[in-house]
Amino acid sequence: MEEYLKEEILSEEISAKLQALKDYIRSLGSLAVGFSGGVDSSFLLAVAQEVLGDRVIAVTGEDASVPEREVREAKEFCEARGIRHFICKVNPLAEEGYRHNSKDRCYFCKHGIFTEVSKIAAAEGIEYMAEGSNMDDLGDYRPGLRAAAELSVKSPLREAGFTKAEIRLASKAMGLPTWSKPAYACLASRFVYGEDITEEKLHMIDQAEQFLIEHGFFEERVRLHGNLARIEVPPQDIERIAAEEMRAAIYDEFRRLGFMFVTLDLKGYRLGSMNATLK
Repeated sequence: MEEYLKEEILSEEISAKLQALKDYIRSLGSLAVGFSGGVDSSFLLAVAQEVLGDRVIAVTGEDASVPEREVREAKEFCEARGIRHFICKVNPLAEEGYRHNSKDRCYFCKHGIFTEVSKIAAAEGIEYMAEGSNMDDLGDYRPGLRAAAELSVKSPLREAGFTKAEIRLASKAMGLPTWSKPAYACLASRFVYGEDITEEKLHMIDQAEQFLIEHGFFEERVRLHGNLARIEVPPQDIERIAAEEMRAAIYDEFRRLGFMFVTLDLKGYRLGSMNATLK
């Protein structure tokens, strides 16, 4: 994370954006934050609590595409700060467009999650909903943002002009443990478009990625292509993961989980690599 440590260069700009963010959130009066426990939504939630106090709640969607560790970390974040936290069970697999992994998969998922968030917000007397996308998200294919717009979900971090790097810097200054957390996306993003998503395959990917994390690969993805697993790690980790002992251990574990073939992507880890098939 060395690239995020030059705080003196951006401090004035970030301070201005942080004040703009607080002013915007204050104008809303009450807020239900769609909370994944990741870098962006954790920052948004922490700032919202600072501004609104008990007029902010966190809502986390729980389904087969979300690893248990992510839900657990979201709970711990809220418990440590005394934030009211709601877990809502969702089943995006019930939607055909999601299950068949169409290019609008994220639309169906986000629409379902924020429909549930809206019900909880209404029951708790909360007027507005918010999600944690930032300015960098506008440069990728994000159909989930369309669902958020249709349901009148606010995007405070984009309103204030925050980039991912700035969010990490501000989070570090606030002492948030998530400031250096690796980027995360739901497990459904590991499927090539058009391949059916099932609970069994999601579970395979979850276990495979957990195995890599437990062996020190914290920035990783296991992409699914039929019965083939394509592993992505940062370029600097490729030599370590390809070492004989580690390579053999990963291969044996992945075969045990149900993958027929196990490959290493020589390009290395990059966000949204499956979206390349859409371009």
